[in-house]
Amino acid sequence: MDLFWHRRDLRVADNVGLSAAADHGPVVPCFVLDDAVLEHAGPPRVRYLLASLAELRDAYRERGSDLIVGRGDPAEILPQLAAALGADRVVWNRGYSGLARERDARVEESLAEPLGAESPDVETYHDAVIHDPDAIRTNKGDPYSVFTYYWKKWRDREKATPEPAPSEGDLLDAERLRAVVDDIAADLDAVDATISVGTLPTIADLGFAEPEADPIPAGTAGARDRLSSFVEADVFRYEALRDVPAASATSDLSQDLSFGTIGPREVYAATEDAMERAAAGDADDAVADLEGGDADSEDADPVSSVREFRSQLAWREFYLQVLFHNPGTVSRNYKSYEHPIDWRDDPDTLAAWKRGETGYPIVDAGMRQLRTEADMHNRVRMIVASFLTKDLLVDWREGYAHFREHLRDHDTANDVGGWQWAASTGTDAQPYFRIFNPMTQGERYDPDAEYITTHVPELRGVDPDLIHDWHELDPDRREAVAPEYPAPIVDHAERREDALATFEAARGEADDG
Repeated sequence: MDLFWHRRDLRVADNVGLSAAADHGPVVPCFVLDDAVLEHAGPPRVRYLLASLAELRDAYRERGSDLIVGRGDPAEILPQLAAALGADRVVWNRGYSGLARERDARVEESLAEPLGAESPDVETYHDAVIHDPDAIRTNKGDPYSVFTYYWKKWRDREKATPEPAPSEGDLLDAERLRAVVDDIAADLDAVDATISVGTLPTIADLGFAEPEADPIPAGTAGARDRLSSFVEADVFRYEALRDVPAASATSDLSQDLSFGTIGPREVYAATEDAMERAAAGDADDAVADLEGGDADSEDADPVSSVREFRSQLAWREFYLQVLFHNPGTVSRNYKSYEHPIDWRDDPDTLAAWKRGETGYPIVDAGMRQLRTEADMHNRVRMIVASFLTKDLLVDWREGYAHFREHLRDHDTANDVGGWQWAASTGTDAQPYFRIFNPMTQGERYDPDAEYITTHVPELRGVDPDLIHDWHELDPDRREAVAPEYPAPIVDHAERREDALATFEAARGEADDG
């Protein structure tokens, strides 16, 4: 009998560790709500987690089993559960962050203690990404720090096919699960832990407030609906429109890949089918039929677009291998400067940025979307990150912490990688002298201000040209066209020069002069 410990793999299909356990079976699936992990979570992610766990539980119930749900320290819960089951093995899919690896090592050690020679074997599997973070290296054997070279090897490596879901015969039946849990529930109370069969806490039970943002369909069903919709049409215009926030031409799979409600091999397999359609010319009608009808969409190359989406899957894995080899970059710069960067301690401008009241429309639209949807378009994430770290010269860690609290799809590797890229402190980073102009970015990627006015109601009905020229309007003109929208809190041109001087000083160039 195998005990399978779910973590960031909340699905039964395309789950490498679960499939391996099912081959050995019968399998007892469990999930532990670990307070040490939850303290790094925000309300939108906790709500999505609970909804995904409910769907995972239902998937097991459909197969005659159930999901054991614990709350507490997994190093206390798993050994007692394994002992009560008489489990031969405890199986899980590997975590790659520093926190996950430390926890897994502690759990493995705890499983060896209670029964000595009769302790269960521990088996761990690679599942979260297509290629193991230690698998793709430079010709010298070093981890990659430049995406372009990593991507060339990633795209040429053979990809595994999706793993099958377990059947009813692979799982321990629900009645026997309940009997085991009843036997150990009292013992776990003594170590401040709880356990149940299929009973999930509410978000309030876990100490979190209900998030302001509206929920989206969670679990594998929601993920598969999003994937199916994306590969039906939008993937074929992805290259042309992925940077246009109003186009809604992205996959919306980020939270699903982060929580593992869908497997990366299943997503890649869907792109293989899409690539075949694109190469055969079957995608042309799908592109032509899309709403919007803008020239970029009509000129989209379906084959190139599918390839571009695949590169985004590779970016996710690139940042994971960076974090795997450099776990300290969660809290420190990846890139070294001769002197510390002189970040500003400016609570007022930081608060204005968080509220979406900077007076820069595309920045404010993004920050308000974050609050109301627990999401933000990727192009806009880059814009708001550049504004915080370059225009406001606020430490990237402040922005990372805010995103972690409010994003539904927060992923440590992706978010750390993205924030350090914007701050010019990361691997393959934006050069310090290349600073986004928020007004130019808004005009280029949201020319009709459709995205801006969706999220900034004070600007609805205002001519898009005036919105994009907001920083240049005099106070009387601003008062006339949008009296409730704030004036810019900083002058971008001045702050650009300040940022250049700050980074040059950090590089030691001021000393040379």
